[in-house]
Amino acid sequence: MADVLNTASPTALSASGHAEGVSNDEFRAAMSRLAAGVVLVTAQEPPLDPDDPGAPGVEDVGMTATAFMSVSLDPPLVMVSLREGSRMDDLLDEQPQWAVSVLTESQRHIAGRFAMKGRISDRLLFEDIACERGEVTGAPLVGGALATLECRTEQRVAAGDHTLVIGRVLTARVPSVEGGPLLYFRSRYRRLG
Repeated sequence: MADVLNTASPTALSASGHAEGVSNDEFRAAMSRLAAGVVLVTAQEPPLDPDDPGAPGVEDVGMTATAFMSVSLDPPLVMVSLREGSRMDDLLDEQPQWAVSVLTESQRHIAGRFAMKGRISDRLLFEDIACERGEVTGAPLVGGALATLECRTEQRVAAGDHTLVIGRVLTARVPSVEGGPLLYFRSRYRRLG
């Protein structure tokens, strides 16, 4: 028989806002059993001081995500969940264009690199990754990815400690059919099969 989480009353809430008996650890453990594909979300950060000719130009920004999904076929919409106040959340609140690369099982190093917290710049993280520029967004698209999408934000929805960003797909490519998808399951990157 499967373990059952304690759910004393479906409407009773604890001080943390969770239903009574559901701790953060229990919730994380339960959700870690849901396998998810791994993507790299990218965008271009505008210059900090566009009036200063000596200031650096646009900077590429990237973030590993596992909470990414298709929302609609007509119109083509996707959704990514971003931690509220994260660099990518703040950036996509300022400018609407971004891209997604669906990572292959051989691109685990890319996922790990862009999952690091607390970094100031992503410039070095992109340095040795084969990328091409999106034709619409200019955002980096990872070479050898299973699929790439360029998107424009249509809607942002606050959801607890995250922001759900719904984007209209502007371009969709399947540049590689080699290899399987990179998955995230039980708090680790995995291969299919």
